Amino acid sequence: MTPDQYCQLRAARSGSSFYYSFLFLRPERKRAITALYAFCREVDDIVDEIKDTELARTKLAWWSNEIAELFHGSPQHPVTRALAPAVKTFDLPESRFHDVIAGMEMDLSRNRYNSFQDLALYCHRVAGVVGLMAAEIFGRTRGATLDYAENLGTAFQLTNIIRDVGEDARRNRIYIPLDELERFRVDARDILHGRESEHFAELIAYQIARARKFYSRAFAALPDDDRRAQRPGLVMAAIYQSLLNDIETRHTDVLTTRVTMTPIRKLWIAWRTWLST
Repeated sequence: MTPDQYCQLRAARSGSSFYYSFLFLRPERKRAITALYAFCREVDDIVDEIKDTELARTKLAWWSNEIAELFHGSPQHPVTRALAPAVKTFDLPESRFHDVIAGMEMDLSRNRYNSFQDLALYCHRVAGVVGLMAAEIFGRTRGATLDYAENLGTAFQLTNIIRDVGEDARRNRIYIPLDELERFRVDARDILHGRESEHFAELIAYQIARARKFYSRAFAALPDDDRRAQRPGLVMAAIYQSLLNDIETRHTDVLTTRVTMTPIRKLWIAWRTWLST
């Protein structure tokens, strides 16, 4: 199996909405974004699947060394080998890969965030930075496109947080800022034990409204000159905004249910958005 095939299999098996957003790219860009996505999956799975914190730290440290090898030596992992041509072709900075790893490390040291200001750093590292690199791969000619990419990455992460409230709680993680729980009179123990309430529904509505603001900021920042090149991000946004709508209109209890979309629906949204952008 070649490094590119490894990354392609990694992306396809994940079932993530991201996979559908770059189906229609030209081969060079598709290989690059698939390798970037595979890297994100590798480091994210360490945090989600390894219960031994010190072992997880050791594995993330290995990835940090492997990224250094990617830029300054001889990378060994299929993902970094697949990334090698991409970092040169699209001028991806080494620091951004380390930022992603630093974001994953935050999950090992904290499971609560006091305010949205605290959470914003986490969103920047695990999603905003990925958005910045993706924008370069898709093709960027304007500086404002980076503002679009950063805001869109944050919007995606906030959507993930809303969708995964219950799943995260079962790992003793609460990403909704604690000061907002207090403002909406939601006890953290209710989230951890999956207890729905009117106050919690109001809290989730507030989180959805914030995520939508970040989508709006992203779209407003995207220059017309780069709009066509950035279609994969817009495809992803269409899928994720549909997910937010599902959560809102179906009044789904995100504490006990993880809202999902069928592959055929994702593909339909991707194709429709790609053609209309």
